[in-house]
Amino acid sequence: MKAMIYNGPGRRDWEEVPDPRLTAPTDAVVRVDAVTICGTDLHILKGDVPAVAPGTILGHEAVGTVMATGDAVTAVKEGDRVLVSCITACGRCRYCRTSAYGQCLGGGGWILGHRIDGTQAEYVRVPFADTSTHQLPEAVSDEAALMLADILPTSYEVGVLNGRVQPGDIVVVVGAGPIGLAAITTARLFTPSHIVAVDPAATRLEAAKRLGADVLVGAGDDPAAAVAELTGGLGADVTIEAVGIPETFELCARLVRPGGHLANVGVHGAPATLHLEDLWIRNLTITTGLVDTYSTPALLEMVAAGRLDPTTFITHRYDLMDMEAAYRTFSDAAQTGALKVVLSRTGT
Repeated sequence: MKAMIYNGPGRRDWEEVPDPRLTAPTDAVVRVDAVTICGTDLHILKGDVPAVAPGTILGHEAVGTVMATGDAVTAVKEGDRVLVSCITACGRCRYCRTSAYGQCLGGGGWILGHRIDGTQAEYVRVPFADTSTHQLPEAVSDEAALMLADILPTSYEVGVLNGRVQPGDIVVVVGAGPIGLAAITTARLFTPSHIVAVDPAATRLEAAKRLGADVLVGAGDDPAAAVAELTGGLGADVTIEAVGIPETFELCARLVRPGGHLANVGVHGAPATLHLEDLWIRNLTITTGLVDTYSTPALLEMVAAGRLDPTTFITHRYDLMDMEAAYRTFSDAAQTGALKVVLSRTGT
């Protein structure tokens, strides 16, 4: 089969590799029918995630068809259409038993495209298939379901829920890429009074406005002045960091009010300064997190009921075999305007 291989920092190759096979009774092999590229994949290619070994197949999001299951798999069967979650869960360890699947001690957590071969391929082996896949109703398209593999539960859990967004809050989202836009979308479920989107790219701010941002702060604007004017100098109730660089984290810390919440969602590859000399007196709650995907069933229900349309994040579509072209488009988002790219298997 063909797969996108990480061959060290700055090197990726779409090449022929052996098909995956069942290696444990809890495994499933899934034919990849739709897959996407994540900003985390770009972090890996930059060398920001050294745990990824050269030779690993990239990707941790997919929708597909179950082709084979191990003897212990009971929740899905051959022929089922499933969402492959970005987080794998053994279902038995201390963390899994409290729905903290991202911290799984039994061989799960974020492993696809990280510690084992991932989803950017024609087929993928999914460990712990019973607790790491979701059967899809007919009413939910492959493209809509694919957005539930990572960006929607990540932004919802690590950004909106960790940030304790409440009705009437003023919420600032720094970074209007796919995660930031998903945070805007899911924050609206809690009816904040205003959502402020901060991003230097005009095309992303346009997308943020379309998805529900009330105030746009772009290149050349002063985020602190904009938030101060909106809040009477108090600061935002919640700031959500959705980029993953020191400057944006530190900006979120400056924009949040005393007693507020700063929710970091971005993947950081470099240290950020925590200015405790300023922050210690401000009663802030700062949270970090890896998504657990405990919210995926609820989000799936919202999509099936027509309450949430994740396809609005998709800007580019490719055939599965055009993986290299899709990477070029996604990697150059400033020029292409790419938010989420979807690669689909044709002829199925």
